[in-house]
Amino acid sequence: MLFFMWGLLTSLNDVLIPHLKAVYTLTYVQAMLVQFCFFGAYFLVSVPAGALIRRIGYQGGVVTGLVVAAIGCGLFYPASLGGYGLFLGALFVLASGITILQVAANPYVTNLGPAATASSRLTLTQAFNALGTTVAPTLGGMLILSGAVLSAQEYAQLPAAGQAAYKANEAAAVQGPYLALGAVLLGLALFFALARLPRIVQRAGEEAAKVSLLSHRHLVLGALAIFLYVGGEVSIGSLLINFLGEPNVAGLTAADAAPYVSYYWGGAMVGRFIGFGVMRKVSPGKALGATAAGSVLLILIAVFASGKLAMWALLMVGLCNSIMFPTIFSMALHKLGPATGQGSGLLCMAIVGGAIVPFGQGLLADTVGVQWSFLLPILCYLYVLFYGLKYAGMYVSDKPA
Repeated sequence: MLFFMWGLLTSLNDVLIPHLKAVYTLTYVQAMLVQFCFFGAYFLVSVPAGALIRRIGYQGGVVTGLVVAAIGCGLFYPASLGGYGLFLGALFVLASGITILQVAANPYVTNLGPAATASSRLTLTQAFNALGTTVAPTLGGMLILSGAVLSAQEYAQLPAAGQAAYKANEAAAVQGPYLALGAVLLGLALFFALARLPRIVQRAGEEAAKVSLLSHRHLVLGALAIFLYVGGEVSIGSLLINFLGEPNVAGLTAADAAPYVSYYWGGAMVGRFIGFGVMRKVSPGKALGATAAGSVLLILIAVFASGKLAMWALLMVGLCNSIMFPTIFSMALHKLGPATGQGSGLLCMAIVGGAIVPFGQGLLADTVGVQWSFLLPILCYLYVLFYGLKYAGMYVSDKPA
């Protein structure tokens, strides 16, 4: 339930970006401030979240994260009555709650069984995260993008009062969906406050582990891999609707393109359910390298081709993304012992890549066009390929003779 909900909330940004871009007549760089504020919370909140969870435990951290995220959803009501800056503030609060959930839930799952199958377990839970990201674009398209959208010329012809009324009406379209999600999050908080979950006691030596954290090379390189992977994945999702609107690709309106974003995230969901079984037999590092290579090839096709070939090539990157996050996360935490909690905090901080890389791609989109801007995610996946191949032999020593 947790992984599903934060996947749903995160993927709704892919619908929110083109909606707010149209409402407030933003450039691509300005529109990408949505992801900058959302994923920037990971960088700022992860360390305090780790300290909080050491004090109140994993279960308490989950409840706290759900409540904070619910408050963020509630702030969308006053934001819709104000301006773009208020939306960004509400997104930051929402993302702060999700960050607390991530810091608590990911290491909790990795510790609920043998280290050698940690990637498999986290891949399974991430599959439900992908289910949320799959549902969100279609749902958001129906609830947020279904209204009549004026072209720039039609909007310019409206009187000043008409333009203000149009902006207010379009901004208010996000109120209902986010208030409903806030109510669901509060219900989940109550449920998890009362639930009986397996307890994992944090070890006393965890504080001392801070000093030696950066000495774990596979953790440091893994943090960079998380940064670039999340950045690449989020960049693609953020600009998919605009990419599908390009005349030489599909020429779709935002409302018609939104359901196709579900194919992108749906591929990740299908791949994670498959990966749950496959990765109990295949080296996580080799699987990571293979999927990263697939992503590079597909994005190259999307950049240099046109029409349906370009469209479906980019959508298929979601299938390659499927196992990347849980695999990198569990590989980076391998054999950290008492430093596991701190390592998780570092990895969650690295999710700030979802703020930085889309911002860079937005700048490229404004400069060289949407289609060519996808050359940036290719660089991200090339590093993920390197990380997978470098640690392809990890876990070999953990297997019984």
